[in-house]
This record gives sequence, structure tokens and C-alpha cells, in this order.
Amino acid sequence: MSTFHGLEMARQALSTQQSALYTTGHNIANANTEGYSRQRVNFETASPYPAASRNHPEIPGQMGTGVQVGSVQRIRNEFLDNQYRAENSNTGYWETKANALGRMERLMNEPSENGLSSTMDQFWQSLQDLSVTPENAGARSVVAQRGLAVAENFNYLSESLTSIHSDLQNQMDVKVQEANILLHQINSINEQVKQIESHGNVANDLYDKRDRLIDDLSNSFNIKVSYSKSSSSSLDIADGLATIELVNDNGKSFREPVILLDGNLGLEAGEGSKVNELAVSESGKVTAGGQTIDIMESKGSLKGLIESSNMYTEMLTGLDDMASVFAEAFNSVHSEGYNLEGNNGLQFFEFTGDAGAAGSITVSLDLINNPEKIAASTDGNAGNGDNATALADIFNKALENDPLGNDNSVNGFYQSLIGELGVNAQEANRMVDNTNILKNQVVNQRMSVSAVSLDEEMSNMIKFQHAYNAAARSMTQTDELLDTIINNMGLVGR
Repeated sequence: MSTFHGLEMARQALSTQQSALYTTGHNIANANTEGYSRQRVNFETASPYPAASRNHPEIPGQMGTGVQVGSVQRIRNEFLDNQYRAENSNTGYWETKANALGRMERLMNEPSENGLSSTMDQFWQSLQDLSVTPENAGARSVVAQRGLAVAENFNYLSESLTSIHSDLQNQMDVKVQEANILLHQINSINEQVKQIESHGNVANDLYDKRDRLIDDLSNSFNIKVSYSKSSSSSLDIADGLATIELVNDNGKSFREPVILLDGNLGLEAGEGSKVNELAVSESGKVTAGGQTIDIMESKGSLKGLIESSNMYTEMLTGLDDMASVFAEAFNSVHSEGYNLEGNNGLQFFEFTGDAGAAGSITVSLDLINNPEKIAASTDGNAGNGDNATALADIFNKALENDPLGNDNSVNGFYQSLIGELGVNAQEANRMVDNTNILKNQVVNQRMSVSAVSLDEEMSNMIKFQHAYNAAARSMTQTDELLDTIINNMGLVGR
């Protein structure tokens, strides 16, 4: 063993402790960096002397040669990452639904003085008043104006629901574009990781960046991430290349696996890994890599948007049915009555434009301009208001042939629409709270493993600093030994 072995061992110790101090400083510097995982220097003992061989020197045993840096490893738990991404998909789904239903609740504005229910009640009340004083011009004018208010309320709801429905469709397109951009960004990092790992290095900071992108992607739908070695020379602790697969609510692959990003392909073909871009139809069918599946089987914000869009369509259809049935029943009764001129009633409600019944319903302009043409009488007598009473009864009476289903009146049908909306919104809000609790629990667990603890880093810094000082002292001691040999030996008798 060389006389200078002690110096070399001390130098290695200094270098190793210095690396640990630098990594500690890197951790401290990124203590507040989102998605950063703390890193650790894995110390290894250097190869002992002598190495096993036939002609090794005969000494009592192998002698240690110091320490070296084995690797710099980031501290991450893949199991917690998978849990987080599953909960993130659930949270994205319920938050999207809760937001969409919240917008619908605010739009419907029930119960309130400005909601459709209140407007219809006021119309019903004006018909009751007209039945008592059918000759009163003021009461007739109020009926015409409140009927117009009902129609305009239908129009407003229809236009607003259609606008938000269109907005949700746009959000779906944006969501798909964002997902495709994320996939390309992850693929780009895969390429960088492959270049770094092929030289025996570990791309810890790139892993963090890739995991942040994968976390963002998991908000849109449920995904499964697997990793494969990037090259034969990559270290065992290297994460390798990420492959991302779209899976169902239970985390299972579809019958024909939908691979969004194929990391293995690049390794086998010697080319870049492959991104299969997503395309989503309005019906919820997802196409990627030649496979088509129903996205409704995979929870995430994209599924939430599609379901919310369908809910808006259902509400629009419900309002159209309600407006159509209500207008037909009202016109039927109105046409059987008599106005102040002794003539049968005109069509009270009309439909204009290409929009649905709720979007196009209005009150006949002739009746608005001439309220005396409102058919309040059943026998042509000006003092008879029985037909106005019959018109008022339409709101709460089950209609013939049950056009709205379930023996519903117009009012009952609308209340059932609002009631269903309230139940769905309540469930969505409750699930947002529940999924956020579960997600936060996983986040806390993940942070306890990967986040930087300044207290721990400070204690590590002290530990490594003392080790560095001790190594320096060891070098000084070796220097003194050498000084004895070089300057003080062989001086006897001088």
C-alpha cells in the first residue's frame, strides 16, 4: 500500500462529504419548489485493499480504503404517486361536475323572486285576479304582461343554458388539447432522460419535472404509469422511461389497452418514444393509438365535462318539453273561452325562431296590444271569469294524456327538474369535499416522504460538516506522518 494512501483516502472523504453538503444545499434551496423531491447521497465504502486475486499481498486482512459517492438518489414512493393520481382523477371529475352544476343552480336561481317558479306563480295569481274582475282592463293588462314575463324567463333560461353548454363543449376541446400538450412534454423529458441515463447518471430533477406533468395529466382521466429501463447501462435506481396508459375507474386496462405514451417503443426501435394523441367526440368516445373507448369509464375532469354537458342538454330538453306542453294546454283552454268582444280566444302563446320551445316561446303581440282579447269567459258574458280560473288551474293540474310523465302538472314537472338539479349538485359538492380529504391525506403522506424538512437538512449539514472537518484532520495527521518520514527520519548522529 502506498505511503500516500492516507492522503488519498482523506481526499476521497473530503470530496464525498462535500458532495453530501452540496446535495443538502440543493435540498434547502428547493424547499419551496413545487413538486421537488428531496435528494440523498448514498455513501459507499471504497473497494478494500487488496482485491481478491491469486497474487494478492499477504497481509492480515483487507484494509478499508475510505468512502465514495455511490449515487445521488431522490426520495420518492411510487405507490403513493399512484394513489395520488387516482385520487386526483376523482377530484377532477367531481370538481368539474360541481362547478358546472353550481353554474346551473345560479342560473336557475331557485327558489328566489326572480326564478321561473316565482314568475309562473305571479302569472297564476294574475289569472286568479282576472277571474274575479274579468272586465277590469288593468287586470287583463297584468295577465298579458306577466304571461310575457313567463315567456321571457323561458327564453333567458334557454339562451343561458345553451351558452354554457357551448362553453362546456369548448372546455372539452381545450382539455383534450392540454392533455396532448402534456403528453408531448412528458415524451420530451423521456428523451432527455434516455440521454442522461445512458451515461450512467440519474436525472433526479427531470424525474420531478416529469412527475409534475403526469400529476397534471391525471386530473383529466385515470391513468396508469409504468417505467422501463432506458438503456443497458442505466443504473438500477434510475426511473427509466415512462409509459402512460388510459385505464378505467378501477385502474384496470381496457380490453384493448389505450397507450397514450409508449416509452418502450423508443427502446426497441432505437427511435423516440411515441405519443398517441387523444381525440374525443361529443358522445364521449376517445380515440388514441387506433383504439376507441368510452371515456365515461375513466373518471377525470374530461368525463365530468361530458356528463355536465349532458346534464345541460337534459335541462334544456326538460324546459323545451315544459314550455311546449304548457303553451299547448294553455292555448287549448284559452281558445275555448270568450273575450270581451264575444269571440273565441286567440293563441295566447306562440313560438318564433328556430330555437327550441323554451327559447322561442312568446305571447301573441295581438293580445299584448289588446288585452281585452284575453278569453276570460266561458259563455261570452263579460262578467264571467270562469275561463280565467280554468287557465290558472293549468299550472297545478295533471294534464290529459300525461305529456310530462308521472302524472305531473306543469308546476310539478318544473319542481322535479329543480329538485333533481339540487340533489345532483348536493352530491357533487359532498363528493368534492370527500375526494379532497382523501387526496390531501395522500398529499401529506407523499410530502412526509419526499418533501424537504429544513430541520433534517440542517442536522444533516452539521453531520456532513463535522465529517468534512474530521477528514481534513485526517489529512493533516497523514501530513504529519509524512513530515516525520521525510524530514525527521535518518538524522541520527548529525
